[in-house]
Amino acid sequence: MVINSLNFLLFFILVFSLYYIPQRDKNIQNTILFIANYAFYAFANWYMCLFLLIMNIATYWMGIKIEKSKKNIYVVLSIIIGLIPLIYYKYYHFLLESIYDTFHLIGVHMHESTVKIALPLGISFFTFKIISYFIEIHKSNIKAEKNFIILSNYISFFPTIISGPIDRPNSFISQLLVIRKFNYELAVDGCRQILWGLFKKMVIADNIANIVNEVWNDYTNLPASTLIWTACLYSIQIYADFSGYSDMAIGVSKLLGFNIIKNFNMPYFSRNMNEFWKKWHISLTSWFTDYIYKPLGGNRCSKIRHLINILIVFLVSGLWHGANWTFVLWGAFHGLLLIISILMKQEKYKDIIAKDKNLPKFTEIVLMLKVFMLSTIGWILFRAATISDGFLYLKRIFTTTWLIRPDIHINILSYIFILFVLEWITRDKEHPLQLKSNKFVSYSLYLFLTYLIIYHQGQSSDFIYFKF
Repeated sequence: MVINSLNFLLFFILVFSLYYIPQRDKNIQNTILFIANYAFYAFANWYMCLFLLIMNIATYWMGIKIEKSKKNIYVVLSIIIGLIPLIYYKYYHFLLESIYDTFHLIGVHMHESTVKIALPLGISFFTFKIISYFIEIHKSNIKAEKNFIILSNYISFFPTIISGPIDRPNSFISQLLVIRKFNYELAVDGCRQILWGLFKKMVIADNIANIVNEVWNDYTNLPASTLIWTACLYSIQIYADFSGYSDMAIGVSKLLGFNIIKNFNMPYFSRNMNEFWKKWHISLTSWFTDYIYKPLGGNRCSKIRHLINILIVFLVSGLWHGANWTFVLWGAFHGLLLIISILMKQEKYKDIIAKDKNLPKFTEIVLMLKVFMLSTIGWILFRAATISDGFLYLKRIFTTTWLIRPDIHINILSYIFILFVLEWITRDKEHPLQLKSNKFVSYSLYLFLTYLIIYHQGQSSDFIYFKF
């Protein structure tokens, strides 16, 4: 049951009605939310509901143990126990295949297992929630939650369990401790954000997906111009797909009275890669910063150690995205880009680009194009099935004819134009439909986007980050 489906709409209407009508107290609201979380997960992966319940029970018990003991050994053991399911389900075959390949290189041939293990949906996301919960208790930033339903709602919150954002226990659990009264302004803004997310996913990402898939299936026979155009399209696709889901998840959460962390801040308007990573998948970037980068020493150490810390974080980030060496290489690529930016002492930007101006300066346009180009190279490695595929795709860009004009798909260009124009105009807002204008312009825009979603949506495809 994907968030942009009719099934989800019917499911949410039922949950919403029980949640607010009649007015409930917080215990009844939390119980309804608890049931809704498991019902949603069961619809997506019913036989893994027991696994999710066991993870929640274990987290509840270990959190109380960490608070009582105050010993480092308990938090370390809890994190290890929390990671075991993720390693087993997500990386078991990757580790085996890596071992087989290593032995194969030295002439030892081993029999490769063909057993396939079903990956629980959202395991990477809710595992990181669990780990942050343990660490925050250990730091005495929060108390261990004694109400199992409340803790389970934090871990299993249905709008975000499959693809984030990854909220921290400090901010989310506190919202579960009070009754959520229907907030009209928050709900209206949530509906606007859902509409914007639907446009990005169904009109932009889904229309691009078919083109990208067709090219990647035959990229060895296509000219460089087509490969370059497709690589650029994939950069837009993955942004529209993932940020579109985040917008919808945040919007649904607002309808239920929750404020969820912003996950994307228009990253392609960045002027260097450091700024890009402060705007892309913000909840994950901040998680790695707080729980890996800073404990390693961050930048409060020698220059060499600081650079190594950055590389470690991005290698782990790459591996988090998937059990494939292409993701590790993608992480290494971005880690090296940040290291280079530090060595070159590139400027750190605190203000939004072209603040209080209508248009960027020429130098800012050049910087944004550079960021887009570098991230696009990285996305080629990210999209490739194998490292050799990624390098071959890049090689063909530089070694085959590129003067042949590719099919530039005018309709898709127009959708992308709408995306970036609205994002530019509202680059200081949470999302573009917070655009301040008269009611006629606003409602005309809502109707136009609705028209595009209904009549110009692409063939439905899974959200890219579902597999992570």
